[in-house]
Amino acid sequence: MGKSACGKDTIFKLLQQEESLNLQRIVTYTTRPEREGEENGREYFFVTAQQFEKMRVQGQVIEYRTYQTVHGPWTYFTAQDGQLDLERGSFLLIATLEAYNSFVRYFGKEKVLPVMVTLEDGTRLQRALDRERAQEKPRYEEMCRRFLADSEDFSQENIAKAGIDRSFENRKLSDCVREICDYIREGLNHDNECKREGHVSARDALRVYMSGERRIGS
Repeated sequence: MGKSACGKDTIFKLLQQEESLNLQRIVTYTTRPEREGEENGREYFFVTAQQFEKMRVQGQVIEYRTYQTVHGPWTYFTAQDGQLDLERGSFLLIATLEAYNSFVRYFGKEKVLPVMVTLEDGTRLQRALDRERAQEKPRYEEMCRRFLADSEDFSQENIAKAGIDRSFENRKLSDCVREICDYIREGLNHDNECKREGHVSARDALRVYMSGERRIGS
C-alpha cells in the first residue's frame, strides 16, 4: 500500500522476481479504461460496470471501491476467481488501505501482512506529472484529484485504525526492497518455526501479502 507515484509498481515487480519469497501474483479488476501500454490480465482485468455488478451479485467480489472521477465512476475490485487459493501458497497484490481492511475481515488479520510504502510528497508529485505527460491523452485533472485524495485516504488516523505501525520509505529503491524482503522473510520464517513446533503462530498460515495500492489512472 501507499500513495500514488511512490514506486509501488516497481517494488511489486521486484518482489515478484525474488525467488526466495516465492510470492504468487494476484491480478485485480477495474472498470476504468485500459491505458496506453497496459494489457488486459497483466496490470488488471479490465471489465465493464455491468460485469462488475454481476460478479458482485454472485458473491465473487472480496472487496471493491468506487471513485467518482472527472471521467465518471471507476471501480477497482478483487474477486475470488480461483486465483486466491490459500492452499497453493503465498500471494502478492497491490491494494488500497480500505482494501487491506477488507482482506483482514475476509481472511483474518493473521493471514495478511501489510507493506506500507512512503515517499516525500514533492517527489511523488513530480513523478506523477512525468508519468501523466508521457500518456497519449494526459489526464492532469484526474492526477491532481488523485494526489489530493491520497492525503485523506492515507491519513495518520486511518493508518492507525488499520493497526499498521511500520512503513518503508522509498528514498533509495534497492534499500527499500531489501528491507521489505527481510520483513516478509521474518514473517515466513516465524510461521514455519511455529508450525514445526506445533504452535499456532501470530502469523499462522500467512498467505496474503500487499505491497501497495493502485490509484485511479496509475
